Amino acid sequence: LKESTVFLLLCQETLFPYIKANVKEYLRAHWEEEECQRDVGLLRKQAQEDSSLDGAVPIPFESGSGEEEQERVIQAVVDNVHWQMSLDRKTTALKQLQGHMWRAAYATGHVKGEVFEDVVPAIRKWREAGMKVYIYSSGSVEAQKLLFGYSTEGDILELFDGHFDTKIGPKVESESYRRIAASIGCATNNILFLTDVPREANAAEEADTHVAVVIRPGNAGLTDDEKSYYSLISSFTELFLPSSA
Repeated sequence: LKESTVFLLLCQETLFPYIKANVKEYLRAHWEEEECQRDVGLLRKQAQEDSSLDGAVPIPFESGSGEEEQERVIQAVVDNVHWQMSLDRKTTALKQLQGHMWRAAYATGHVKGEVFEDVVPAIRKWREAGMKVYIYSSGSVEAQKLLFGYSTEGDILELFDGHFDTKIGPKVESESYRRIAASIGCATNNILFLTDVPREANAAEEADTHVAVVIRPGNAGLTDDEKSYYSLISSFTELFLPSSA
């Protein structure tokens, strides 16, 4: 790596089980609120666009009043959300509802963003050496800021120089990494991308970005070929990076 290296980190998604377990309760509690109804409307529109897909779950309009009718529509929304999540979809409608649910969960203390104990000290050291740190995640920028603003290490948003989500492009496409590099004014070969997903690592490498694959508890396993090909780390303390000074 050359001087003025920029480090681009991938935020590990750990909050999706919370959505699956709590979406019905959230909808029941917020159903009459304007924001919730906008979220449902967006999901309903997406469901209409998805109507030709195998297993797609429609979301009907409420045809009357009363708790029974409301519960019928809420259950359709829940089933739709679970179906989209089972396919690992990244639709705007789904991400918007997830973001609002996470915001409520963080604000009430029901959820905190888990941060491994080696992360904060390592990032502080990198920043002291003049390096910049960015987040690139399939989770929305809003969701990222919630995760790091309400983390197990406290509010650590100050450690990051910027955030990117899939509005810049999919993580499995090399052009996304070129767009990020252009956005932050850095050559791709001065970026180190940390990820636990080989397809993302391949895309970043195609853009001439340095890559290390992070092995953490709960991450998907790697093939023998992937283990031998990639630089692997299990802690940020294993990275020895040049100063940009």
